[in-house]
Amino acid sequence: MVDRPTFEQLCPNGPEWTLDWDAVRAAFPWVRALEGVPQDPLHHAEGDVATHTRMACEALASLPEWRARPESDRVRLFATVLLHDVAKPFRTQVTDGRITAHGHSRAGDLMARTLLWEMGRPIAWREHVAALIRHHQVPFWALERPDLDRIAFRVSLLARNDDLATLARADILGRVCSDADVVLENIALFEEYCRERACLDRPREFPSGHARFQYFRTPGRDPSYAAYDDTRVEVTVLSGLPGVGKDHWIATHRPGWRVVSLDAVRQRLGIAPDGDQRAVAAAAFEEARVLLRAGEPFVWNATNISQQIRERCIGLAADYRARITLVGLEAPKNVIHARNQTRPDPVPAAVIDRLAAKWEAVDVTEAHVVEVVDTSRADIALR
Repeated sequence: MVDRPTFEQLCPNGPEWTLDWDAVRAAFPWVRALEGVPQDPLHHAEGDVATHTRMACEALASLPEWRARPESDRVRLFATVLLHDVAKPFRTQVTDGRITAHGHSRAGDLMARTLLWEMGRPIAWREHVAALIRHHQVPFWALERPDLDRIAFRVSLLARNDDLATLARADILGRVCSDADVVLENIALFEEYCRERACLDRPREFPSGHARFQYFRTPGRDPSYAAYDDTRVEVTVLSGLPGVGKDHWIATHRPGWRVVSLDAVRQRLGIAPDGDQRAVAAAAFEEARVLLRAGEPFVWNATNISQQIRERCIGLAADYRARITLVGLEAPKNVIHARNQTRPDPVPAAVIDRLAAKWEAVDVTEAHVVEVVDTSRADIALR
């Protein structure tokens, strides 16, 4: 079997900087899925999503700021532009002749993560791309947003705001629309704003992990405020798909700690993994409250694949002044499915695939300490 070309091989390169769109189409089924997907002609008079994506990639290749970057940065941005509208086939609706694609940025984050995970791209590289896709429309009207600091700081910690501006510039130049000049000016203002806030081409600095944690949990908080660390108990929250190795990680890294395990609660209550989980969650939360009130450190062992679900665990622990370590456990898709099959009670493969489609990787804004662990290699990336 012939391997498909990679982003590195397809990325335009000097001195011609030519995009081979036919090769891109042939390499990626998700690019072909963009063909024929309609767009609002007011903002996308150029045609369907595939046409826009091709034009955006050509626009990217023409930008001096992109050409001046190191090759690894160029490839990553090229992949981001290719993927920035990947969810539009699933989010586009036509109602009374009006075409919308609400939520395609967030859905694109999820889709890009799954696609890049299945392709075996490095974790930090993948998350950089996913973060840019999730926020790719922000620079268009950034200065109208009351929460711009929080967004810009988050992007700086997960990716780079100058990358976000370059993506936005390629996006708008890859369109036929009447307000392009206004949007390009807004993108330039966004860059200047991020430069003034010390987060354009570098991560925003915080006085401490506790200060960062409190900033992202407290609207209106001064990011430079050195918050007093009043934590009183250690809590570790795990996040990872079934079969990723959570039990093994606990045995190795938190021996002797109490564990609040949703799997254990599920078995005790006789509830299947694909059954109604409300009673399981209620029982687990009560176990956690007992330990938090006693000031006893523990591990929260669950899939916790979305930020919304993790926030329930983290929010409860924060209310009891816990110092929270969030650990995201990962492994390649084939490894996870193979490990799952060796379990005494395997999780149905369809359940794992559904969870993977909703998976939001852990990020540094969520806890005092965030670790990403590739359990197939036992690498730990501290953030």
